Amino acid sequence: MEDKVDILLTTYNTKIEYLKMQIDSILNQTYKNFTLIISDDCSPNKEVRTVLKEYEQKDDRIKLYFQEKNLGYTKNFEFALTKSTAEYIAFSDHDDIWYDNKIEESLKILKEKDVDLVYCDAKQIDENGKVLHESYLRYKNMPVISGKDLILLFSRHIAIGCSQMFTRDVKEKILPFTENTMAHDWNTEYIANRLKGIYCIDKVLFEYRLHGNNAFGGRSFKQNMKIWKEENGNSYKSYLKYRNRVITDTYLAGVLMCKEYSLKIENNKLQKQENEVIEYFKESQKHNIIYFPVYKYFKYLNFKGIGKRKYKEIMILHFSLISYIIFALI
Repeated sequence: MEDKVDILLTTYNTKIEYLKMQIDSILNQTYKNFTLIISDDCSPNKEVRTVLKEYEQKDDRIKLYFQEKNLGYTKNFEFALTKSTAEYIAFSDHDDIWYDNKIEESLKILKEKDVDLVYCDAKQIDENGKVLHESYLRYKNMPVISGKDLILLFSRHIAIGCSQMFTRDVKEKILPFTENTMAHDWNTEYIANRLKGIYCIDKVLFEYRLHGNNAFGGRSFKQNMKIWKEENGNSYKSYLKYRNRVITDTYLAGVLMCKEYSLKIENNKLQKQENEVIEYFKESQKHNIIYFPVYKYFKYLNFKGIGKRKYKEIMILHFSLISYIIFALI
């Protein structure tokens, strides 16, 4: 008998056209033994509720939940996770398009490699379905890696949730979410890395939609800087504020979030390394002109395939004054 898979889909005021395309792509998977758990986060748009109920009536693999009050993106995924009972779990966005072999291929590789999480590549598409980038991993300079106990998985978020499939063991370690959980899909990577490991399926298995409501996840570094300047100005003070926010809200927040889970998975050697990473980010924040020990970047953050992203990050973390000049010119 086929193993059961739970697919977790959360919605909030989703554009109906996108929602139907995504649900249809899931229901048309070649792998049939799954439950689609959908949790709507109290959408004001009543048409969302109507469409979801129509799908529930048409396919008994759908389990539908409507929140009485808005939980927020992360807490809604936590709720969906608590409803999962399957051995294998996949996150789903509400506006992507899955290829019909996504579940079958992910589950096959997860078992063959005997790991706790796999992630795959995607095409990035715009609001109208036009392909923007043939490979999301290459466009974002994300690593194609496999293994376990990698310091990289502590210091970096490497795989968007909708590209992941993971085991129940990961779910049991991640629940309940901590107060500082700001990227549940980073935590699944981190936990799987500390268990049996992860594996990248270097293959496009879905189309990841970029539009106004989710643009942060798909924007380039240059685009983010332009938006910041439009809202906060072009001064050195503005740049330092931007730099501090990047380090605090992305790098440091991410590793501190993961650290909360490290106590559940004992490994003294890794905990020592992780404390070093935390101190690295904190020390970098204190230096507003130059932070000399660049070797620490290569020790904690560098990876094969990072491309030009490496130089941008080194400038931000180690050479503030020089990176400001670049910031001012963009």
